[in-house]
Amino acid sequence: MKPLRFLIFSASFGAGHVKAAESLIHTLKNSDPNVEIFHEDYMSLYNKFLNTVLKKSYINMIKQTPKLWGTFYYSTQNLSYDSFFQRFVNNIGRKQLIDYIHELKPDMIICTYPTVAGLLAHLRTTGYLRIPLATVITDYTIHAQWIHPGVDLYVVGNTEVRDGLINRGISPDAIQVTGIPVSPKFDGTMNKKEALLKLGLSPERQTFLIMGGAYGVLGNAKWMYKLMATADAPIQAIIVCGNDRKLYRSLDPVAKEAYNPIVRYGFVNNVDELMTAADIIITKAGGLTVSEALTKHLPMIIFKPIPGQEANNASYIKSIGAGLITDTKQEFLHTFYELIENKDLIRQMSLAAAREYPGNSSQRAVQSILNLAYDWRTKKSIENISISANVS
Repeated sequence: MKPLRFLIFSASFGAGHVKAAESLIHTLKNSDPNVEIFHEDYMSLYNKFLNTVLKKSYINMIKQTPKLWGTFYYSTQNLSYDSFFQRFVNNIGRKQLIDYIHELKPDMIICTYPTVAGLLAHLRTTGYLRIPLATVITDYTIHAQWIHPGVDLYVVGNTEVRDGLINRGISPDAIQVTGIPVSPKFDGTMNKKEALLKLGLSPERQTFLIMGGAYGVLGNAKWMYKLMATADAPIQAIIVCGNDRKLYRSLDPVAKEAYNPIVRYGFVNNVDELMTAADIIITKAGGLTVSEALTKHLPMIIFKPIPGQEANNASYIKSIGAGLITDTKQEFLHTFYELIENKDLIRQMSLAAAREYPGNSSQRAVQSILNLAYDWRTKKSIENISISANVS
Protein backbone atom coordinates (compact mmCIF):
# COMPACT_ATOMS: atom_id res chain seq x y z
CA MET A 1 0.00 0.00 0.00
CA LYS A 2 1.22 3.49 -0.85
CA PRO A 3 2.69 5.31 2.21
CA LEU A 4 0.59 8.08 3.69
CA ARG A 5 1.73 11.57 2.73
CA PHE A 6 1.25 14.34 5.32
CA LEU A 7 1.55 18.09 4.81
CA ILE A 8 2.09 20.04 8.03
CA PHE A 9 1.74 23.81 8.21
CA SER A 10 3.17 25.83 11.10
CA ALA A 11 4.45 29.40 11.43
CA SER A 12 7.51 30.97 13.01
CA PHE A 13 5.61 33.59 15.04
CA GLY A 14 7.16 32.38 18.28
CA ALA A 15 8.66 28.91 18.52
CA GLY A 16 5.61 27.05 19.81
CA HIS A 17 3.81 26.38 16.53
CA VAL A 18 7.00 25.01 14.95
CA LYS A 19 7.87 22.89 18.00
CA ALA A 20 4.39 21.33 18.00
CA ALA A 21 4.80 20.45 14.33
CA GLU A 22 8.26 18.96 14.94
CA SER A 23 6.88 16.85 17.80
CA LEU A 24 4.20 15.44 15.51
CA ILE A 25 6.73 14.75 12.76
CA HIS A 26 9.01 12.83 15.13
CA THR A 27 6.16 10.75 16.52
CA LEU A 28 4.60 10.11 13.11
CA LYS A 29 7.94 8.79 11.86
CA ASN A 30 8.28 6.56 14.91
CA SER A 31 4.74 5.25 14.46
CA ASP A 32 5.18 4.53 10.75
CA PRO A 33 8.68 4.98 9.24
CA ASN A 34 7.20 4.83 5.74
CA VAL A 35 5.09 7.98 6.01
CA GLU A 36 6.10 10.96 3.89
CA ILE A 37 6.00 14.30 5.69
CA PHE A 38 6.35 17.81 4.31
CA HIS A 39 6.61 20.67 6.80
CA GLU A 40 6.08 24.26 5.67
CA ASP A 41 6.11 27.67 7.32
CA TYR A 42 2.84 28.96 5.90
CA MET A 43 3.70 32.65 5.59
CA SER A 44 7.20 31.91 4.29
CA LEU A 45 5.68 29.71 1.59
CA TYR A 46 3.43 32.61 0.61
CA ASN A 47 5.95 35.45 0.82
CA LYS A 48 9.35 35.16 2.54
CA PHE A 49 9.89 38.92 2.77
CA LEU A 50 6.44 39.56 4.23
CA ASN A 51 6.94 36.68 6.66
CA THR A 52 10.16 38.27 7.95
CA VAL A 53 8.53 41.69 8.33
CA LEU A 54 5.45 40.32 10.12
CA LYS A 55 7.54 38.12 12.43
CA LYS A 56 9.77 41.04 13.47
CA SER A 57 6.70 43.24 13.99
CA TYR A 58 5.03 40.58 16.14
CA ILE A 59 8.12 40.04 18.30
CA ASN A 60 8.61 43.80 18.77
CA MET A 61 4.95 44.20 19.67
CA ILE A 62 4.92 41.54 22.38
CA LYS A 63 8.22 42.81 23.79
CA GLN A 64 7.59 46.56 23.59
CA THR A 65 3.80 47.05 23.51
CA PRO A 66 2.16 43.84 24.77
CA LYS A 67 -1.07 45.65 25.64
CA LEU A 68 -1.50 46.53 21.96
CA TRP A 69 -1.28 42.83 21.07
CA GLY A 70 -3.79 42.08 23.83
CA THR A 71 -6.21 44.63 22.42
CA PHE A 72 -6.04 43.03 18.96
CA TYR A 73 -6.36 39.51 20.41
CA TYR A 74 -9.41 40.23 22.55
CA SER A 75 -11.14 42.33 19.89
CA THR A 76 -11.00 39.42 17.43
CA GLN A 77 -11.57 36.59 19.91
CA ASN A 78 -15.26 36.08 19.17
CA LEU A 79 -15.48 36.90 15.47
CA SER A 80 -17.49 34.53 13.31
CA TYR A 81 -15.68 32.27 10.85
CA ASP A 82 -17.55 34.05 8.03
CA SER A 83 -16.84 37.60 9.27
CA PHE A 84 -15.36 40.19 6.90
CA PHE A 85 -12.04 39.97 8.75
CA GLN A 86 -11.89 36.18 8.43
CA ARG A 87 -12.88 36.28 4.75
CA PHE A 88 -10.06 38.77 4.17
CA VAL A 89 -7.54 36.57 6.00
CA ASN A 90 -8.72 33.52 4.05
CA ASN A 91 -7.62 35.14 0.79
CA ILE A 92 -4.01 35.67 1.88
CA GLY A 93 -1.88 33.27 -0.15
CA ARG A 94 -4.93 31.37 -1.37
CA LYS A 95 -3.75 30.73 -4.94
CA GLN A 96 -0.21 29.77 -3.93
CA LEU A 97 -1.60 27.37 -1.33
CA ILE A 98 -4.00 25.67 -3.73
CA ASP A 99 -1.29 25.29 -6.37
CA TYR A 100 1.17 23.86 -3.84
CA ILE A 101 -1.33 21.33 -2.47
CA HIS A 102 -2.39 20.19 -5.93
CA GLU A 103 1.25 19.68 -6.86
CA LEU A 104 2.17 17.83 -3.66
CA LYS A 105 -1.01 15.69 -3.46
CA PRO A 106 -0.95 14.96 0.30
CA ASP A 107 -3.30 12.46 1.91
CA MET A 108 -3.90 14.75 4.88
CA ILE A 109 -3.04 18.25 6.09
CA ILE A 110 -2.23 19.17 9.69
CA CYS A 111 -2.10 22.78 10.95
CA THR A 112 -0.45 24.02 14.13
CA TYR A 113 -1.14 27.67 13.24
CA PRO A 114 -4.65 29.17 13.08
CA THR A 115 -4.48 31.48 10.05
CA VAL A 116 -3.65 28.78 7.54
CA ALA A 117 -6.13 26.45 9.26
CA GLY A 118 -8.90 28.96 8.53
CA LEU A 119 -7.97 29.24 4.88
CA LEU A 120 -7.76 25.46 4.45
CA ALA A 121 -11.06 24.93 6.29
CA HIS A 122 -12.71 27.35 3.89
CA LEU A 123 -11.26 25.36 0.99
CA ARG A 124 -12.73 22.20 2.55
CA THR A 125 -16.23 23.65 2.84
CA THR A 126 -16.16 25.03 -0.72
CA GLY A 127 -14.92 21.78 -2.26
CA TYR A 128 -11.44 22.91 -3.34
CA LEU A 129 -9.82 20.63 -0.74
CA ARG A 130 -10.96 17.00 -0.67
CA ILE A 131 -8.66 15.49 1.93
CA PRO A 132 -8.95 15.48 5.73
CA LEU A 133 -7.78 18.51 7.70
CA ALA A 134 -6.57 18.42 11.31
CA THR A 135 -5.94 21.46 13.51
CA VAL A 136 -3.71 21.28 16.59
CA ILE A 137 -4.61 24.10 18.99
CA THR A 138 -1.39 25.13 20.70
CA ASP A 139 -2.90 27.11 23.59
CA TYR A 140 -5.21 26.39 26.51
CA THR A 141 -7.78 28.88 25.35
CA ILE A 142 -10.26 29.45 22.53
CA HIS A 143 -9.93 32.13 19.86
CA ALA A 144 -12.09 32.57 16.77
CA GLN A 145 -9.07 32.17 14.48
CA TRP A 146 -8.93 28.47 15.40
CA ILE A 147 -12.63 27.70 14.89
CA HIS A 148 -13.85 26.70 11.43
CA PRO A 149 -16.56 24.20 10.38
CA GLY A 150 -14.37 22.68 7.64
CA VAL A 151 -11.88 21.10 10.08
CA ASP A 152 -12.22 17.31 10.36
CA LEU A 153 -10.20 16.88 13.59
CA TYR A 154 -9.29 19.20 16.43
CA VAL A 155 -6.42 18.11 18.69
CA VAL A 156 -6.67 20.07 21.95
CA GLY A 157 -4.83 20.37 25.23
CA ASN A 158 -7.61 20.11 27.80
CA THR A 159 -11.33 19.64 28.36
CA GLU A 160 -11.91 23.39 28.70
CA VAL A 161 -10.81 23.96 25.11
CA ARG A 162 -12.92 21.00 23.99
CA ASP A 163 -15.98 22.45 25.74
CA GLY A 164 -15.27 25.86 24.23
CA LEU A 165 -15.23 24.38 20.73
CA ILE A 166 -18.49 22.53 21.37
CA ASN A 167 -20.11 25.74 22.61
CA ARG A 168 -19.04 27.36 19.33
CA GLY A 169 -20.80 24.67 17.29
CA ILE A 170 -18.02 22.13 16.67
CA SER A 171 -19.13 18.49 16.84
CA PRO A 172 -17.74 16.58 19.84
CA ASP A 173 -16.85 13.74 17.43
CA ALA A 174 -14.36 16.06 15.73
CA ILE A 175 -12.40 16.79 18.93
CA GLN A 176 -9.72 14.76 20.68
CA VAL A 177 -8.30 15.83 24.05
CA THR A 178 -4.69 14.60 23.90
CA GLY A 179 -2.69 17.36 25.52
CA ILE A 180 -0.70 19.80 23.40
CA PRO A 181 1.89 17.62 21.63
CA VAL A 182 5.43 18.07 22.95
CA SER A 183 8.58 16.21 22.02
CA PRO A 184 8.70 12.65 23.40
CA LYS A 185 12.00 13.67 25.03
CA PHE A 186 9.95 15.30 27.78
CA ASP A 187 8.26 11.99 28.57
CA GLY A 188 11.60 10.31 29.20
CA THR A 189 12.91 9.73 32.68
CA MET A 190 16.24 11.34 33.50
CA ASN A 191 18.09 11.34 36.81
CA LYS A 192 17.87 14.80 38.39
CA LYS A 193 21.23 14.55 40.14
CA GLU A 194 22.97 13.49 36.94
CA ALA A 195 21.34 16.37 35.04
CA LEU A 196 22.55 18.89 37.63
CA LEU A 197 26.10 17.54 37.69
CA LYS A 198 26.20 17.57 33.88
CA LEU A 199 25.40 21.29 34.04
CA GLY A 200 28.05 21.90 36.71
CA LEU A 201 25.43 22.59 39.39
CA SER A 202 24.96 21.30 42.92
CA PRO A 203 22.28 18.71 43.79
CA GLU A 204 22.11 20.34 47.25
CA ARG A 205 20.78 23.72 46.09
CA GLN A 206 17.30 24.74 44.96
CA THR A 207 17.43 25.28 41.19
CA PHE A 208 15.52 27.99 39.31
CA LEU A 209 15.23 27.81 35.52
CA ILE A 210 14.51 31.13 33.78
CA MET A 211 13.22 30.93 30.21
CA GLY A 212 11.91 33.96 28.35
CA GLY A 213 11.04 32.12 25.16
CA ALA A 214 13.00 31.95 21.92
CA TYR A 215 13.05 35.74 21.64
CA GLY A 216 13.88 36.63 25.24
CA VAL A 217 10.69 38.42 26.24
CA LEU A 218 11.88 38.50 29.87
CA GLY A 219 14.77 40.70 28.72
CA ASN A 220 13.64 43.68 30.82
CA ALA A 221 13.89 41.73 34.06
CA LYS A 222 17.65 41.94 34.62
CA TRP A 223 16.92 42.53 38.31
CA MET A 224 15.54 38.99 38.38
CA TYR A 225 18.79 37.51 37.14
CA LYS A 226 20.75 39.61 39.64
CA LEU A 227 18.46 38.37 42.41
CA MET A 228 19.26 34.76 41.49
CA ALA A 229 22.97 35.51 41.49
CA THR A 230 23.12 37.34 44.82
CA ALA A 231 20.18 36.15 46.97
CA ASP A 232 21.19 35.09 50.46
CA ALA A 233 19.75 31.60 50.06
CA PRO A 234 20.96 28.14 49.00
CA ILE A 235 19.84 28.52 45.37
CA GLN A 236 21.28 28.38 41.86
CA ALA A 237 19.92 29.32 38.45
CA ILE A 238 19.87 28.29 34.82
CA ILE A 239 19.20 31.25 32.52
CA VAL A 240 18.13 30.71 28.89
CA CYS A 241 18.26 33.87 26.78
CA GLY A 242 17.00 32.32 23.55
CA ASN A 243 17.92 34.28 20.41
CA ASP A 244 18.30 37.53 22.37
CA ARG A 245 22.07 38.05 22.07
CA LYS A 246 21.84 41.50 23.59
CA LEU A 247 20.29 40.03 26.73
CA TYR A 248 22.97 37.33 26.88
CA ARG A 249 25.81 39.88 26.70
CA SER A 250 24.13 42.22 29.18
CA LEU A 251 24.37 39.52 31.85
CA ASP A 252 28.19 39.57 31.91
CA PRO A 253 28.31 41.88 34.97
CA VAL A 254 25.71 39.73 36.74
CA ALA A 255 27.79 36.61 36.14
CA LYS A 256 30.95 38.28 37.45
CA GLU A 257 29.38 39.39 40.75
CA ALA A 258 27.39 36.18 41.34
CA TYR A 259 28.09 34.17 44.45
CA ASN A 260 25.29 31.72 43.76
CA PRO A 261 26.00 29.26 40.90
CA ILE A 262 24.65 30.57 37.59
CA VAL A 263 24.76 28.96 34.15
CA ARG A 264 23.74 30.96 31.12
CA TYR A 265 22.73 29.86 27.62
CA GLY A 266 21.52 31.37 24.35
CA PHE A 267 19.23 29.23 22.22
CA VAL A 268 19.21 25.61 23.42
CA ASN A 269 17.99 22.24 22.19
CA ASN A 270 18.12 20.45 25.56
CA VAL A 271 15.21 22.08 27.36
CA ASP A 272 14.14 18.65 28.62
CA GLU A 273 17.47 18.28 30.44
CA LEU A 274 17.26 21.79 31.89
CA MET A 275 13.72 21.13 33.14
CA THR A 276 14.86 17.85 34.69
CA ALA A 277 17.54 19.72 36.62
CA ALA A 278 15.21 22.48 37.80
CA ASP A 279 12.90 22.66 40.82
CA ILE A 280 10.97 25.67 39.51
CA ILE A 281 10.69 27.38 36.12
CA ILE A 282 10.18 31.13 35.70
CA THR A 283 8.75 31.67 32.24
CA LYS A 284 6.38 33.25 29.81
CA ALA A 285 3.14 31.34 29.23
CA GLY A 286 3.52 30.08 25.68
CA GLY A 287 1.42 26.97 25.09
CA LEU A 288 4.37 24.70 24.26
CA THR A 289 6.61 25.89 27.10
CA VAL A 290 3.95 25.34 29.75
CA SER A 291 3.04 21.98 28.18
CA GLU A 292 6.68 20.89 28.39
CA ALA A 293 6.81 21.99 32.01
CA LEU A 294 3.55 20.17 32.78
CA THR A 295 4.91 17.02 31.16
CA LYS A 296 8.00 17.26 33.38
CA HIS A 297 5.76 18.04 36.39
CA LEU A 298 7.77 21.21 36.90
CA PRO A 299 6.14 24.00 38.99
CA MET A 300 5.89 27.37 37.25
CA ILE A 301 6.15 31.03 38.12
CA ILE A 302 4.66 32.99 35.23
CA PHE A 303 5.87 36.57 35.31
CA LYS A 304 3.83 39.30 33.61
CA PRO A 305 2.00 37.08 31.09
CA ILE A 306 1.45 38.79 27.76
CA PRO A 307 -2.21 39.84 27.33
CA GLY A 308 -4.08 37.45 25.07
CA GLN A 309 -3.46 33.75 24.73
CA GLU A 310 -0.54 33.74 27.19
CA ALA A 311 -2.57 35.42 29.93
CA ASN A 312 -5.26 32.79 29.37
CA ASN A 313 -2.66 30.00 29.47
CA ALA A 314 -1.34 31.40 32.74
CA SER A 315 -4.83 31.44 34.24
CA TYR A 316 -5.23 27.78 33.30
CA ILE A 317 -1.93 26.84 34.96
CA LYS A 318 -2.93 28.68 38.12
CA SER A 319 -6.42 27.12 38.11
CA ILE A 320 -5.06 23.56 38.14
CA GLY A 321 -2.56 24.39 40.88
CA ALA A 322 0.56 23.80 38.78
CA GLY A 323 1.93 27.33 38.96
CA LEU A 324 1.63 30.90 40.18
CA ILE A 325 1.21 34.22 38.37
CA THR A 326 3.17 37.31 39.40
CA ASP A 327 2.36 40.61 37.69
CA THR A 328 4.76 42.91 39.52
CA LYS A 329 8.28 42.83 40.91
CA GLN A 330 6.88 42.93 44.45
CA GLU A 331 4.62 39.93 43.82
CA PHE A 332 7.51 38.04 42.30
CA LEU A 333 9.80 38.71 45.26
CA HIS A 334 7.12 37.55 47.69
CA THR A 335 6.56 34.33 45.71
CA PHE A 336 10.30 33.76 45.24
CA TYR A 337 11.08 33.82 48.96
CA GLU A 338 7.94 31.86 49.81
CA LEU A 339 9.05 29.02 47.52
CA ILE A 340 12.53 29.01 49.03
CA GLU A 341 11.01 28.58 52.50
CA ASN A 342 8.08 26.31 51.59
CA LYS A 343 9.28 23.17 49.79
CA ASP A 344 5.86 21.59 50.36
CA LEU A 345 4.24 24.18 48.07
CA ILE A 346 6.63 23.16 45.31
CA ARG A 347 5.75 19.51 45.83
CA GLN A 348 2.01 20.30 45.71
CA MET A 349 2.37 22.15 42.40
CA SER A 350 4.40 19.28 40.94
CA LEU A 351 1.71 16.78 41.96
CA ALA A 352 -1.00 19.01 40.44
CA ALA A 353 0.87 19.06 37.13
CA ALA A 354 1.20 15.27 37.22
CA ARG A 355 -2.55 14.86 37.82
CA GLU A 356 -3.51 17.16 34.97
CA TYR A 357 -0.89 16.05 32.44
CA PRO A 358 -0.10 12.33 32.41
CA GLY A 359 2.30 12.67 29.47
CA ASN A 360 2.60 11.03 26.03
CA SER A 361 0.60 13.89 24.49
CA SER A 362 2.34 13.62 21.13
CA GLN A 363 1.66 9.89 20.90
CA ARG A 364 -2.05 10.38 21.61
CA ALA A 365 -2.28 13.24 19.12
CA VAL A 366 -0.59 11.20 16.39
CA GLN A 367 -2.83 8.20 17.04
CA SER A 368 -5.90 10.41 16.50
CA ILE A 369 -4.37 11.80 13.31
CA LEU A 370 -3.48 8.37 11.95
CA ASN A 371 -6.94 7.04 12.78
CA LEU A 372 -8.50 9.79 10.68
CA ALA A 373 -6.03 9.33 7.82
CA TYR A 374 -6.57 5.56 7.64
CA ASP A 375 -10.36 5.88 7.99
CA TRP A 376 -10.37 8.39 5.14
CA ARG A 377 -8.21 6.11 2.99
CA THR A 378 -10.53 3.15 3.67
CA LYS A 379 -13.59 5.23 2.85
CA LYS A 380 -11.99 6.42 -0.38
CA SER A 381 -11.10 2.84 -1.38
CA ILE A 382 -14.67 1.68 -0.78
CA GLU A 383 -16.01 4.57 -2.86
CA ASN A 384 -13.61 3.69 -5.70
CA ILE A 385 -14.70 0.04 -5.58
CA SER A 386 -18.33 1.12 -5.67
CA ILE A 387 -17.71 3.39 -8.66
CA SER A 388 -15.88 0.59 -10.50
CA ALA A 389 -18.73 -1.84 -9.84
CA ASN A 390 -21.29 0.65 -11.13
CA VAL A 391 -19.25 1.26 -14.26
CA SER A 392 -18.97 -2.49 -14.89
